[in-house]
Amino acid sequence: MPSLRTALAASCTAAALVLAAAPLAPAGAASAPAAPAFLDARQMPASSTPWSAGKVTKGLPEGGAFCAPGALPAKGTSHRVFRTELDTGGLQITTVAPTASRAAELVAKLRRGFATCAERVERQYPGTEASSAYHGRLAVEEGAYVHSLDTRDQEVGSTDIHLFSAGRDGRTVTYVQWGRLGDLPDAPVQGFKTTTRTAVNKLHR
Repeated sequence: MPSLRTALAASCTAAALVLAAAPLAPAGAASAPAAPAFLDARQMPASSTPWSAGKVTKGLPEGGAFCAPGALPAKGTSHRVFRTELDTGGLQITTVAPTASRAAELVAKLRRGFATCAERVERQYPGTEASSAYHGRLAVEEGAYVHSLDTRDQEVGSTDIHLFSAGRDGRTVTYVQWGRLGDLPDAPVQGFKTTTRTAVNKLHR
């Protein structure tokens, strides 16, 4: 059985980028809305070693949105992976829904995944203790919500902490993930909230 840490690492691994040539818009057609902007490496929470950012890649990452499997569609979705030189990683997934109401449903689906993540982890990975927590709503655009997952491998004794957020600007939804070795008291919750505000604010700046 794969370890929980392997699953977490897989969720921050970029899939190969495959782009088809886009057809030219017919004369007089309305311009397509600009693609949502992504976080830069410098906008991730402070770390002891610098962050680097991968390319913005179309589609879902390998492993999808950890803690919210199946919550986001592949269509209309892009992602970016973030890394440091040490055992810290991050991920942003952004999707444009057909309507604002559908986008609100996606945020709700992400939040349900976050809230029930610990229970699913303990079922899937026997010997792992897990706890989920909610860290509040952020007043940015249509709102953003911050959650965490704290896990402990009872056999090895190692601990991992992950922070997650889901936010929305109109039809556009963004998911942000941060994770490293350690416990919740070690996590930059306030810094992650700042990162989340920035992520939502710059979607359609």
